[in-house]
Amino acid sequence: MQEGSCGDPQEKPQVTQDSGPRTMGLQGAEPAGELPVTLLPTPNGSRLSWGLDGLWPRTPERSPCVVGVAPVIYYSVLLGLGLPVNLLTAVALARLAARTRKPSYCYLLALTASDIVTQVVIVFVGFLLQGAVLGREVPRAVGRTANVLEFAANHASVWIAVLLTVDRYQALCHPLHHRAASSPGRTRRAIAVVLGAALLTGIPFYWWLDVWRDADAPSTLDEVLKWAHCLTAYFIPCGVFLVTNSAIVHQLRKRGRGGLRPQGNKSTTILLGVTTLFALLWAPRAFVMLYHLYVAPVHRDWRVHLALDVANMAAMLHTALDFSLYCFVSKTFRVAVWQVIHDAHLPCSLGSRPQGLGAEPVLKPLGLMKGTQL
Repeated sequence: MQEGSCGDPQEKPQVTQDSGPRTMGLQGAEPAGELPVTLLPTPNGSRLSWGLDGLWPRTPERSPCVVGVAPVIYYSVLLGLGLPVNLLTAVALARLAARTRKPSYCYLLALTASDIVTQVVIVFVGFLLQGAVLGREVPRAVGRTANVLEFAANHASVWIAVLLTVDRYQALCHPLHHRAASSPGRTRRAIAVVLGAALLTGIPFYWWLDVWRDADAPSTLDEVLKWAHCLTAYFIPCGVFLVTNSAIVHQLRKRGRGGLRPQGNKSTTILLGVTTLFALLWAPRAFVMLYHLYVAPVHRDWRVHLALDVANMAAMLHTALDFSLYCFVSKTFRVAVWQVIHDAHLPCSLGSRPQGLGAEPVLKPLGLMKGTQL
């Protein structure tokens, strides 16, 4: 699972003669000048054994989970509110895409669909089911397979936003080429390529190190995977966002100075909002991961533990904010959402009425008089 909340509940504290602030110790003073000895249980577990065979290098204790049940409550609320909202957004965008056949609506629909998959796979399966309910008591192969799906969903969400950015850049900066090249088929093929690439780039993360379960120091493979994740899921997309958004804003200002009315202001505002939210909310996760990799491990420093928990919660918040942004910017989207809600409410209202009511039209057509010919 992606680095989630709280330590592994399967970890049990070792019983040692040296009683520290976060250890379970035996009562009694330690003789002066004598090396601390770890007491290991015998195979049958009935007593503690002493002697040379009982010497064991003490491993550093895991950092405590200082956030408690807050992540569980947070992710439950995020899933309970964000998933229905994203489903509503997907239906509204699907209607707009079918009606207008604009590539931007198709990209926004694909972005919403990837956010839904992210909420189901990462928030529900990863953080809630595997992390909180099952306590990571799952086979290693199952957990690592879940890693592949989680990272694939994450990469799909990010790179669909990159597609949307490139499409807006071509529409505003190269409008003639965009009109000649854009088509619904080309848009669907581009989305399919990105989704396939996201699934392929998620496969190497089968060997992702679980910092809550594995106390070993990160190996070269772990370092490569963490850098690959930070580059493909944050630094490279943010670089694309910065370059293309700067060109878009420059083009809009140039048109404004020339007395031309800027086109696509609402689409540009949505684009800038989506990319800015992503850059701000995913920044803590990327930098905390690199800090954990080179400076302090999570399982020994509670501050890094806390920072990673908060960073993960901030990153997942990005999947539930797009609906508010669309509603705030676009009146067309608000109308489409209202139509979806009205259409869903109308059958329920008709079904709740007594039989014979609601089925008849308000105005009946006038019948023909007897003897009248058509």
